[in-house]
Amino acid sequence: MSKFTGYRCSICGTEYLPGQVTYTCPKDGGNLDIEMDYEAIKKKYHYEDITSRRDFSLWRYEPLLPVSEPKGEATPLHLAGWTPVFKLPRLADQLGLKHLWLKDESRNPSASFKDRASAIVVARAQEIKAEVVVTASTGNAGAALACMAAAVGQKAIIFAPKSAPPAKVAQLLIFGAKVILVDGTYDDAFDLTVKASQEFGWYCRNTGYNPFTVEGKKTGAFEIWEWWIEAHRDWHQKDSPLDDHPPLTIFVSVGDGNIISGIHKGFKDLLHLGWIPNMPRIIGVQAEGSAAIANAFHANTEVITPVSAVTIADSISVDLPRDGVRAVRAARDTNGTYITVSDDEIIKSIAELGQMGVFAEPAGATAYAGLAKATGSGAVGNDDPVLVLNTGSGLKDVRAAMQAVQSAPIIEPTLEAVKKIL
Repeated sequence: MSKFTGYRCSICGTEYLPGQVTYTCPKDGGNLDIEMDYEAIKKKYHYEDITSRRDFSLWRYEPLLPVSEPKGEATPLHLAGWTPVFKLPRLADQLGLKHLWLKDESRNPSASFKDRASAIVVARAQEIKAEVVVTASTGNAGAALACMAAAVGQKAIIFAPKSAPPAKVAQLLIFGAKVILVDGTYDDAFDLTVKASQEFGWYCRNTGYNPFTVEGKKTGAFEIWEWWIEAHRDWHQKDSPLDDHPPLTIFVSVGDGNIISGIHKGFKDLLHLGWIPNMPRIIGVQAEGSAAIANAFHANTEVITPVSAVTIADSISVDLPRDGVRAVRAARDTNGTYITVSDDEIIKSIAELGQMGVFAEPAGATAYAGLAKATGSGAVGNDDPVLVLNTGSGLKDVRAAMQAVQSAPIIEPTLEAVKKIL
């Protein structure tokens, strides 16, 4: 069954067949939504055909994806996704919430949410027999691509700003990608990547440019859906677990807008299939120094005006978000909102999550910082069930993490010195 039927421009609505376009709409440059044959999927699958699968990775959702899982033995590409969700009871008490969970994407093979998109893009590259896959990245998307590409022997090239955290650059190199550091911003690297892909015929993975990235990221929504079915069944002990409850509110850090767009797309797919009765509420969180999408949302417009992004959260530091329109809609169409947080609030959140056993990079901690601000402003009620998405590991940016804590003391190797410190 061919599930992937074509593309639809998110701006003008023009439809294209799978072979007509590759990246964005030729008419207006709008992001392309991949269209799936929902009626055919509904006829062939019931939701329990998915939830009963024993494949504990994003590939358990293969019937809902526009690509097939690459064949072969288990590799990091086959192991992306299926990250854990756990309660944060002490932070819930601190914030005055009754129900708070965190989904930890740092458990992915390259330690970030971006593995989901890269797994799908590399699978697509294999299908179309692309020789080289290229991307621009501040680190996470590049590391994810390098990891997934290495797993199947796919050539990968990464353009990253020279300011990218060293730990992330180390990942790129260790995974064997060709790494080119750009003396400029992420946006400069993005534009250069597009030009290079056009010049050399490389397949471009760029976030908010390649439509298959959202298809990987939507698997996060599928996992949240599965978890929520079980959590709510346990909560109310009902056969109809999604009825009669406050909507789940999901907090997502936002840079170029592709993750929040992917989460939204996943839930829209489930709604099309009739597998959920309504949408969860999605709240985007941006750093104050990189808030182009939040600015557009609060101005009630889909026109994304670039900013000069400056924030400690490098993974969400973007001058011109490439998936801004769909990111605005993700919050607007789900009765959500956008919240902005300072770098100080992000650093504080790294430490607070750390006290719960979660080591988040600045972009991952941004979502929690947004929740802390939302509870203070009344944007989230005490009874609302809330899930925070941690998008990446703190090991990605140790320099930022060290700003969240006091340095360890250095002492002489004597018991007297220990007593003095105590």
